[in-house]
Amino acid sequence: MFYNPVMHLKSGALVLVLAAAFLFSCNVKDRQKDTVSLTSESGGSRGEELPDLADALVSLSRGDTDPDRQAFVEDFWRWIFGEAGIPDRIAQGVAVYALASPSFIMELLVILQNDKYTYYLVDKQRVLPEGYEPDDLVTLRAGAYRLTRDGMLLRREAAEALQEMAAAAASEGITLTVGSAHRTAEYQAQLYQRAVSTYGRETADRESAESGKSQHQLGMTVDFSPIDNEFAKTPASGWLLKNAGRFGWSQSYPDGYEEVTGYRWESWHYRYVGKDLAAFINTYFEGIQQYALQFIRVWQEQAGE
Repeated sequence: MFYNPVMHLKSGALVLVLAAAFLFSCNVKDRQKDTVSLTSESGGSRGEELPDLADALVSLSRGDTDPDRQAFVEDFWRWIFGEAGIPDRIAQGVAVYALASPSFIMELLVILQNDKYTYYLVDKQRVLPEGYEPDDLVTLRAGAYRLTRDGMLLRREAAEALQEMAAAAASEGITLTVGSAHRTAEYQAQLYQRAVSTYGRETADRESAESGKSQHQLGMTVDFSPIDNEFAKTPASGWLLKNAGRFGWSQSYPDGYEEVTGYRWESWHYRYVGKDLAAFINTYFEGIQQYALQFIRVWQEQAGE
């Protein structure tokens, strides 16, 4: 087990410390400062006392090759990504981004200022707060997109983003059809029990969520029609794969990632996460929503948020 550098700092200030460190590193030449001094909560050692994280980041960004500083920062990233279950190929890429530029941390800070339910991790292990129900649901109206039935709901921000995206698709001759949107906890429980009765629990668990564990309860998720993987063969699917992120939408359960997401491929299932987070997912996490949300969850836990 390697040293945990997160515990070397006051957890509540972790995000601000990192942000300050990166901003300082970008302006250090203009400001004519050689060091940053931040006091950590407790000491750690790798033969000698380690530098604090902010000082280490600044030094490395200036080309410092001190092995203790390098090892300290490497351990930080390795620990945070390990806890989040991020594969090495992605973790290494993000670490390079983060050390070379403040963009990664700045983008993360912007995301964390948005509605928390845009980045809230909901899966088989993490549930929504008991009794959660969005208070800004609006009824979807056919127009730029089609509906398979009346009365479907989304949160206002997601509904507006859906309208914007559908209008852009329509301008290119693509029609999006919504087959499912917000679900209450009670309705999700019914769907899950029906799936268990029909297919058995093992099969049902691959494609249906228990109450409290469904993204649909967020009021920010849409199933496009047809709600099966024939959808992947449609022009609408191809357009969404290329363009959904520009409008703040992200495919939740991509092909080949069942062990990561807990669900089989659902080419039709898209979650609204906002434009900032959608870009973050696509830029740093290979478009895999689950990895980005797991990372954000661990980051928040260590930042004490």
